[in-house]
Amino acid sequence: MVGRDKRWRDEAAAHVHRVGYQATLCDRGVDAMTVLALGLPVDVLVIDTALQGSLCCSRLAVEARVLRPNLRIVFASDDTDDGIADMIPDALTVDRDRLTGGEVVGTVRDVLAGRLS
Repeated sequence: MVGRDKRWRDEAAAHVHRVGYQATLCDRGVDAMTVLALGLPVDVLVIDTALQGSLCCSRLAVEARVLRPNLRIVFASDDTDDGIADMIPDALTVDRDRLTGGEVVGTVRDVLAGRLS
C-alpha cells in the first residue's frame, strides 16, 4: 500500500494482516518502486491517488506495470482524481473510505480472484 497518510496505510494493513495476508507499506512512490525492483512479492499494488512527488500516483502505476506487466493495481480515490485510472485501464478504482475498514480485505480478495478489474 502506497500513500502519504500513515493512519490510512496502517489501518488498511491491520485489516489485511488479520486475515493472513502480508502488506508492505510505503509512503513514497520511489520506495514502492524499490520494493518492486528488488523482486519482493507483490500481488496487488494499492495506491492512494493523492500520492505526490516524482513518482506520483499515475506515474507509479505506469512504472510498476513496466516492471511487472501483470501486476494488479487498485487506486484508492477521494473522488477528486479525474482521469488517473485512464493511465491503467484495467486498474480498479475504489473510494478511499472503502479501503480503510474491513472492506479492504474483500477488495483485495476479489482482485486476487479476478472478480474485479
